[in-house]
Amino acid sequence: MAGEKTEKATPKRREEARKKGQIARSADLSGSVIMLAGLFTLGITGPSIAHRIGESMTSALQAGAGREPVTIGTIGDIFLQTGRTAGLCLAPVLGACALAAIAVSVAQVGLKPKPDALKPDPKRLNPVTGAKNIFGKNALVELAKNLLKIGVVAVVVLSALVPHISDWAALVGMSPIELGTAMSANIKSLAFRAGAAYFVIGLIDFGWQRFRHEKSLKMDKQEVKEELKGQDLPAEVKGAIRRRQRDAARARMMAAVPDADVVVTNPTHFSVALKYDGHSPAPEVVAKGQDLLALRIREIAAANGVPIVPDPPLARSLHGSVEVGQQIPEELFQAVAQILAYVYRVAGRRAATA
Repeated sequence: MAGEKTEKATPKRREEARKKGQIARSADLSGSVIMLAGLFTLGITGPSIAHRIGESMTSALQAGAGREPVTIGTIGDIFLQTGRTAGLCLAPVLGACALAAIAVSVAQVGLKPKPDALKPDPKRLNPVTGAKNIFGKNALVELAKNLLKIGVVAVVVLSALVPHISDWAALVGMSPIELGTAMSANIKSLAFRAGAAYFVIGLIDFGWQRFRHEKSLKMDKQEVKEELKGQDLPAEVKGAIRRRQRDAARARMMAAVPDADVVVTNPTHFSVALKYDGHSPAPEVVAKGQDLLALRIREIAAANGVPIVPDPPLARSLHGSVEVGQQIPEELFQAVAQILAYVYRVAGRRAATA
């Protein structure tokens, strides 16, 4: 079927899409990797974090118990110390999450940042397009995906939690420290199970995004042909192609001179060959040239009996304003008509005396 997009995208098409920010990327895969990195780092640094928080709380309680006078200065010190402790506790986790985000982004889209994708695009503010994104087919697909993700993660967590409900009931009556120690291990196990399930979902979603992206980039056969014609070529090859095109156009132009009705000259610098078939609205320029090319046109015209009429102003006007294959403009009708009338009269006299 004509226009059916069955061909894979060319490298140029992919690069153009990339410049616009159209890439295959899964937010779920990125989120799951960041989540697992945070959990893993938290599992390693957890004891140190708990120790630091404990010391910070102890210091704050001691200050509040009257061991140190509570003033504006001491409150500021308490907040400063608490903030420093929180920063030291969160730094490893935040750093791991940041590195994981960079790594998973590079793994999905590569190390080729495209600043053009960050430029504001007024088309993205189109309310019609926005409504289609919210209520269209893609929105329903995303809704189904999100519900499926929630369901899968919930099933994984419940499958690990339900068999141990009786163990949770046995924790009643424990001291806060014992309860925290027992619960931390269970919560850590549940979190890693949920993260692993989310990671699998992210991999599946990345595959789906790749499939959609490749489908959106597909081209029809005509698009591939047009792009191959305009693909980047070395300057030498482009120059050779242009020379061949000029030579071919010049050969076609010279082949049309013997069929012309008249050649208007400067008389040495410009030559313009005109032809009028009696049916077209105006005469047509079939060949034109300057200097050596003009001389060649006159030689071919003379060899084939085509009349040559010197008219410098008209020759310059035709050469400068009309391209080969175009009809003459209206403002030159009268001047050209006079020349054609003269040529036809001369031809008629020759035919009468022959």
